[in-house]
Amino acid sequence: MKEKDKRAESASCSCNVIHQEVVDQARAAMPKEEILYDLAEVFKVFGDSTRIKLLWALLGQEMCVCDLAVLLQMTPSAVSHQLRILKQARLVKCRKEGKVVHYSLDDAHVQGIIDQGLLHILEV
Repeated sequence: MKEKDKRAESASCSCNVIHQEVVDQARAAMPKEEILYDLAEVFKVFGDSTRIKLLWALLGQEMCVCDLAVLLQMTPSAVSHQLRILKQARLVKCRKEGKVVHYSLDDAHVQGIIDQGLLHILEV
């Protein structure tokens, strides 16, 4: 048997017993469908490397679109588009100072999500 087949075999259950207590406990702990949908949408936003770069750039300081465009070697229009998506997902916020719009992370939770993701992929 091939190694891949062995892994697939060990990953699936070979019994037909339903552990109703476990199922009921998981069901009781499950958030409402709308909340799970919203959570999936947030993770979709994190699924784009350009948006991850933007979030990473904003970890330490606020930045304007022009600075972000130079940093990521993108057009200001492309950066603005991605920032709009991040803002709709409540991952970044902005403040206007004259003609300049400064962007920053919306709150500490955003940095926590990034930190946890990085810890997970760097795990050995």
